[in-house]
Amino acid sequence: MQSFNRLFAVIAIVIAGAAAEISAGEIKSLRALLITGGCCHDYARQKDILKKGLEERANIIVDQIHTEIPAGASATKPPLPIYRNADYAKGYDVVIHDECAADVSDPSIIQDVLAPHRTGIPGVNLHCAMHSYRIGDPKEAATVGSERALWFEYLGLQSSGHGPQLPIAIQFASQKGPHPATQGLGDWTTGNEELYNNIQVLAKATPLARGRQTVTNKEGPAKENDFVVVWVNEYRGARVFSTTLGHNNGTVADPRYLDLVMRGVLWACGKLDEHGHIQSGYGPKR
Repeated sequence: MQSFNRLFAVIAIVIAGAAAEISAGEIKSLRALLITGGCCHDYARQKDILKKGLEERANIIVDQIHTEIPAGASATKPPLPIYRNADYAKGYDVVIHDECAADVSDPSIIQDVLAPHRTGIPGVNLHCAMHSYRIGDPKEAATVGSERALWFEYLGLQSSGHGPQLPIAIQFASQKGPHPATQGLGDWTTGNEELYNNIQVLAKATPLARGRQTVTNKEGPAKENDFVVVWVNEYRGARVFSTTLGHNNGTVADPRYLDLVMRGVLWACGKLDEHGHIQSGYGPKR
């Protein structure tokens, strides 16, 4: 009888192990499409920093669409292959917009860029994505529902410019308590970075962190600028996570920044629970 019990226990362990392997095998890696290109940033390096950093931190595969600016072309109008292609995100779980397309203002192009998100595909937006796809004067608050507000409604926030490159003190906070996307992240101060302004924060957006930057004026006292730098938004059924941080390579390569973006991606894809814990199978690959 004891031999039978031992044999039964061994068989049970083997079956349990096989079941665990099958269960783990059923978990598919998240597929992210990272879009980079345009003026003013070292996208050639940053795209690889982001890909490596995200894939090390989560069960995710990052594919890249990167566009170098052709000689003589406008750097603020990068010829990204997503334009005129409303199906550019087909097969992906999330799109990471890290492009800088400040002068792409054709409403029909913006509609195509937004098309995947209007069907529920989550979005993550980094730095200059906030200064892209703007119609009219970005310093004037766009009316919700108007053509000018197309991109801002998706983002949940409207920005028009930034201050000098100086350190930014980041403080995580939420009116409703810790948010799953930023749970466990600590305040920190960046190296030299651009602090984007806030023309308006739309009603469906939830600020998650603010940035403070002290600017010394030659003709007057120092001024402290204080703006939202991390937030989430609900857009037509799609989750959207954004941060205006990420101008310089040093910030993009900072483990704290990569942790922030990783958690934003997982939250947007529904892979964090209400307490910010990562869903089983979507943490770092072992």
